[in-house]
Amino acid sequence: MSILFVLLMFLLVISVRYFIEPHPQPALEQEVMAKPQSPRVKREYGFEIPQDYAFHLGHMWVMKESSDDARVGVDKFVTNLMGKIDHIDVCGANRWVRQGQKLITLHSGKTSVDLLSPVEGVVTAINNDALGDPSLVANDPYEHGWIAMVKSPDLAVNQRNLIQGSMVAPWMQNNVTRLNAMLTESSPALAQDGGSPVSGVLPRLTPELRQKVVKEFLLS
Repeated sequence: MSILFVLLMFLLVISVRYFIEPHPQPALEQEVMAKPQSPRVKREYGFEIPQDYAFHLGHMWVMKESSDDARVGVDKFVTNLMGKIDHIDVCGANRWVRQGQKLITLHSGKTSVDLLSPVEGVVTAINNDALGDPSLVANDPYEHGWIAMVKSPDLAVNQRNLIQGSMVAPWMQNNVTRLNAMLTESSPALAQDGGSPVSGVLPRLTPELRQKVVKEFLLS
């Protein structure tokens, strides 16, 4: 009987201490999606090239955030082509996209263009600031104008198919030269010898030439 009494008293003391003593609260989870860091930009061939960014041939970029997380967006070649961006459609969060599959659509007036995902994986976050204010994409595509976060299990493999490092600036220059040559032949007033085409040139092209430019440079 005495043993039972001792056990009951022991349980009573534990219960009282549990309700009286403070308990440490679990730490709040850190913000899932950190803000992008300002890119290191180097001027090459007359272009501002963000360092450590890789570029898809369809002119979307990817910045590796971790072993399998990547931030993606559009490059300045696209923003210069489009000029003012009125609206942006994104495929949607939690959707699996393949490398080279349509990820976003940019709208400028009556002109809409599809852009392709630079990596394969699941869209884990979308930059709602950019969707709400597309001028962020037009004016600051490499930092605050990023489009989405993608969890890419094969990120390292995907990156092998992208333009990186010292190849980025010559590739950009080649694209601008080819575009100017195409415009000079069809719309001379919209080309600039030795520089980037007139900003917002794409919506000003004929439907036939616009389709040709989109297919040639944006691969869509």
